[in-house]
Amino acid sequence: MTTASGHDRLLQPRGTQGLQPGLIEIREVDLEAPWRWIVAGWRDLTRMPGVSLTYGAVFALAAGAMLAGLTQFGLQSIILALAGGFLLIGPVLAVGLYQGSKRLEEGKAIRASDIFLAGFRAPGQLALLGLALFLIYFVWVRIALLLFMFFFGLQPFPPLDQFISTLLLTVEGVMLLVVGTVVGASLAALVFAICAVSAPMLTDRPVGATTAIHTSVRAVMLNWKPMALWATLIVGFLALGIMTLFAGLVVVFPLIGHATWHAYRDMVADGESRITPSASGRA
Repeated sequence: MTTASGHDRLLQPRGTQGLQPGLIEIREVDLEAPWRWIVAGWRDLTRMPGVSLTYGAVFALAAGAMLAGLTQFGLQSIILALAGGFLLIGPVLAVGLYQGSKRLEEGKAIRASDIFLAGFRAPGQLALLGLALFLIYFVWVRIALLLFMFFFGLQPFPPLDQFISTLLLTVEGVMLLVVGTVVGASLAALVFAICAVSAPMLTDRPVGATTAIHTSVRAVMLNWKPMALWATLIVGFLALGIMTLFAGLVVVFPLIGHATWHAYRDMVADGESRITPSASGRA
């Protein structure tokens, strides 16, 4: 009897024991899967570099313009909270990148209009998911402001350089940093669980938002170890993009968007994995 290769094991739905009727089948993936998604995402980016990098540039410029506007009013310190919230709404902002990866899979031509107008052509259920994420984003911003007021009172926000030193060198600042990180991480974990595969799924299948979210949560629970690594990689890549004054988002954002599509394809069964052995680096 021959032994199945790692890629063949990926195609087998090993984690679907006791699947209830009507539930979408979820594949169990190994701990190397997030790295394969990154490789596959990079492959898609290099196959459609003009559109992908333009997509990333749009969001990098939008983030830069937001920072410039806050600086104009002396509120640049808020950019830390707003940048953290970017993790919450990123899944729906990448809908055009999902469409690009899908069209590459199907061997279709890539047109800029198909990518940049994908959000307007997406089903209404994706809009509901987006609305929910924006509400969570609004809640996060309000919580961040309230936490600052709780620890520092009604004093105005200090300049960004002073704010960072205040966070690290004062008791109030350290407490704000710890509490804010815990609250922000909790919200980010919630959003990650409900959006890990739901956003690309809603662009690919005629399912409702509830079904997509339920499927996403099940995928994260079944594959919690690789998904924890995947979440860490996303945070790390986005942090690099933000630390370069958003210039790095030109590459990082489309890379993660394309990779997220392949994460969805790998974990949500539809007959076969979309990551080929050559793309994943397997023989």
